[in-house]
Amino acid sequence: MSLRFCLVPLRKACSGLRGLSNHCLSCCVNALLQAFSATWELAELLDKWETAGVREEDENIPLNLRRVLVAMKSACPLLPPHKDFLLCLERNRIRRNTQHDADQVFLFILNAVVQQIDNRSLALEVQNLYKISTETHLQCSSCSSTQIQSSYLLNLQLPVKEEHDSLEGCLTSYFRHEELQGENCCFCPKCGTQTPSKWGVKLLSLPQVLCISFKRFRGNLDGTRKLHCVVTFPESFDFSEVVKEAFASSFTQSGCGYTLYAVVVHAGIAACGHYTAFVRHPSDQHWYHADDSRVKRVSWEEVKSAYGGSSRDTAYMLMYRRGPSEGLQPGLPT
Repeated sequence: MSLRFCLVPLRKACSGLRGLSNHCLSCCVNALLQAFSATWELAELLDKWETAGVREEDENIPLNLRRVLVAMKSACPLLPPHKDFLLCLERNRIRRNTQHDADQVFLFILNAVVQQIDNRSLALEVQNLYKISTETHLQCSSCSSTQIQSSYLLNLQLPVKEEHDSLEGCLTSYFRHEELQGENCCFCPKCGTQTPSKWGVKLLSLPQVLCISFKRFRGNLDGTRKLHCVVTFPESFDFSEVVKEAFASSFTQSGCGYTLYAVVVHAGIAACGHYTAFVRHPSDQHWYHADDSRVKRVSWEEVKSAYGGSSRDTAYMLMYRRGPSEGLQPGLPT
């Protein structure tokens, strides 16, 4: 029987964390698939998609993502859909046998899902699941006029200090207004010339799933190097308490508490590395470590080993879910 005929709806799939074999340096995609698998909100949206009219199935990323996520939660054979997903990515120019940046691949997959779902309403629901609505403020230091532009992000890419840092510190730095002077001066329409300015980002809305990545890789004339410095992160935090100045005056959402449920970890150096993932299982809320096909239950203390420092295993991406930590996936047994 073809695998596609044994698929069951994601919401009815059984629990259990499945490992994924490493095919052609697929550790980056494997780690992201573990994070996607723990994002039950995404699984439910893909489950609602009517795929009967989809053409060129082998090249359709959301369709193949749905299939592999189902297989990771079901009793169906695991390897064929995983290989099919890797082949699908390659047909979309994410090559196998290549070292990839997990943050870039994550954004590529997410954008492809939004673009390739033929139900535009459902595609927007997927986008809104991760959508961080922002507005940039550019205030002229000469006349105090302000230019405001609205935009959105699908993740927050946070710079890190080369010494000890924290998620809270990274967020504070990201939302701190920056002085633009000298060659960085911007054009002010009111003054009619380039002037010193203040530039900053404000939040209009926060998503259900907050994806954060740390800018641990820096380029210079000698190539790219990785920052192995310590960056701590909490198991849960309240955005409104960490960076109160980050919110626009029109921000109206209540409840900005987030709970961590997935960590994508990069081990090694910039030129040669390996990805794994820590995942909080949606049904039992226990932490697991997935290193390709090897999966084991771990403690929060072991998750914190990805802070960095002496260890070359460093957290690169964090996935937070809005709401309390005790919120289990609807319909799953406790």
